[in-house]
Amino acid sequence: MKISIVGTFPPFRGGISDLNSGLVQNLSNRHSIQALNFTTQYPKLFFPGTSQLKIGTPAVQLQSERILSSVNPFSWRKTARRVIEFNPDLLIFRYWMPFFAPAFTTAVKRIKKNMNVKVLAICDNIVPHEKRLFDEFLTRRFFDYVDCFIVMSKSVEHDLIEMNPNAEYRYAPHPIYDIFSDRISKQEARKKLKLDTKRVILNFGVIRKYKGLDILLNAVPRLKSELEEFTVLIAGECYEELDSYRQLIKTLDISDVIDFRAVFIPDNEVHLYFSAADVVVLPYRSATQSGVVPIAFNFDRPVIVTDVGGLPEIVPDGEVGFTVSCDPESVAEAVLKFYKEDLEEAFSENVSTHKRLISWDNFVEKIEEMTSV
Repeated sequence: MKISIVGTFPPFRGGISDLNSGLVQNLSNRHSIQALNFTTQYPKLFFPGTSQLKIGTPAVQLQSERILSSVNPFSWRKTARRVIEFNPDLLIFRYWMPFFAPAFTTAVKRIKKNMNVKVLAICDNIVPHEKRLFDEFLTRRFFDYVDCFIVMSKSVEHDLIEMNPNAEYRYAPHPIYDIFSDRISKQEARKKLKLDTKRVILNFGVIRKYKGLDILLNAVPRLKSELEEFTVLIAGECYEELDSYRQLIKTLDISDVIDFRAVFIPDNEVHLYFSAADVVVLPYRSATQSGVVPIAFNFDRPVIVTDVGGLPEIVPDGEVGFTVSCDPESVAEAVLKFYKEDLEEAFSENVSTHKRLISWDNFVEKIEEMTSV
């Protein structure tokens, strides 16, 4: 089967780009793939980070054509022409934000006018984390041209059905990120990261308000009162006001146990952070799913998450970590229980079994199923 995929790929950074890399890798084992990438993803004016591009060499080297600009209508038509020339049996759009809907809608409308192709949208979100005027209108307009969907969490499934009760779709959990280097020993990883501590609690990923870093920081004073020799390692570029977090750390008097690395982590260093950690803590205020959890599971790391969105679906409470209420006290209780009951080994063994349920084979099979719907 010939498959065209329109989305973001390296050299763009981020979980969506990384998942698309894995998608191409796994689909190309059985299908002929055309990967159509962005030239411009976000205009600089609208992008809160330092750069949209990866630092260093991407974990996956793949061929993609940088052709689509989110803000250039001429590129939307050009993208449509490329798809028509390739003549795919299946056209996949990776949909995560209504900002891209005008580009996607214009391209797919032109494609459908000129050829008969099944259109599949892999939806990270239906309703974005930070809502804006016209989001629903733009999403509905794009979905008018979509034949079927893949949703990666039950919360997104709910949003899709609310918007389109008759939608043809499959639920397929976010697959494992297996594109990064292999896990190494804790001792070696901590040495390379210059960590000299008995316990390491990792918070990883882009820092945004909805991801709840402040909730974790407010849990740390309780940890300090009951736990010895630990470091909370925070790794990821900050899309918020960085000084507000630094001031909170100072106010809470926890700077001695915080290692704050507010930078983008290159692909070739990701394995160091997860290899060094005992547990990954993600106290999100809202979520559909999390790309960080599949990274943690790839390295057999237990995870503590909050009970929002699709997170409880992929982190069974008490088996591979904990799912807790979205407040500092609950987060602190879970971390303390993890260490006091010495649960790392048991949880890690459970992760190694549980992650088979969110395999790439399962994800690819769900996509293939949709071609016959």
